Amino acid sequence: MIDLRRLHVLRAVAHYGTVTAAANALHFTPSAASQQIRQLARDLGVDLLEPQGRGVRLTAAAESLLAHADAIAARWEEAEFDLRAEHSAPAGQLRVCGFSTAVSVLLAPMAVRLRERHPRLTVRIQETGVPASFDLLFAGEIELAVVEVTPHNPPLGDARFDQQPLLDEPYDLVVEQDHPLARHQQVDLAEAAHEDWIAPVPDSPCRPHVMSACGAAGFTPNVIHHAVDWNVTAHLIAHRLGVALIPRLAQLPPHLPITRIRCAREPRRRLLTCTRRGGRERPAVAAALGVLRELAPTAVA
Repeated sequence: MIDLRRLHVLRAVAHYGTVTAAANALHFTPSAASQQIRQLARDLGVDLLEPQGRGVRLTAAAESLLAHADAIAARWEEAEFDLRAEHSAPAGQLRVCGFSTAVSVLLAPMAVRLRERHPRLTVRIQETGVPASFDLLFAGEIELAVVEVTPHNPPLGDARFDQQPLLDEPYDLVVEQDHPLARHQQVDLAEAAHEDWIAPVPDSPCRPHVMSACGAAGFTPNVIHHAVDWNVTAHLIAHRLGVALIPRLAQLPPHLPITRIRCAREPRRRLLTCTRRGGRERPAVAAALGVLRELAPTAVA
């Protein structure tokens, strides 16, 4: 008999990249995690790890085993749902996470509606970045995440996660209220080609969207300032220090002398809902997804 807990350790090594990172996530020591994988290898009669420089990497046998392990994990999610099918009303605790604007505009109102419709359901919200959302899902610490598509996300077909489109969110050009472009209802982004720009920091998931949108409009923005928070970006704009592309979900301080302008060819980012594979049909998760689908169309109107 194979100990499924050892399979989970192998899955964690694949997910986090190293035995040490996997051990930290699972609250093991690295030696204990390595021992679990060595025992799994003995049980199966194959090598699962091989040296690579100072570290190790998964063997071809381990990669093949992972496909089955991910399928087992998904079937377990489905089995838990089937066992509780008689208790179909959403109840208990639902743990969700998302990046800051998703929490403010989608997850917070979702929690309110769920509380009104399902009094026996408690929603726990955690603000977190996109990579951490996948880590929390994998670790079983949340049931549902709202993430944006980035080049570093797991592929949409990843066997561990069920990722589905929620909405395509436009970016708006934001300028200070006395800027010559502020009187326009809509602008071609190329009209801001010669402006000083405020952009997300280089490691932000939003940065590629901004740079790609400007590139599609035929220019590379002259980035003078970098910001992490959209409110900081808004204050820099209000002080006439540059212009910026800001997602429409971002709620900016209403008192600032700034103007949002829609772009003629709206640059967009795609938001997804993400669960563990097999977990989307759980009553609480299904109820939350239904509310998110209600909120999405009006969120970016």
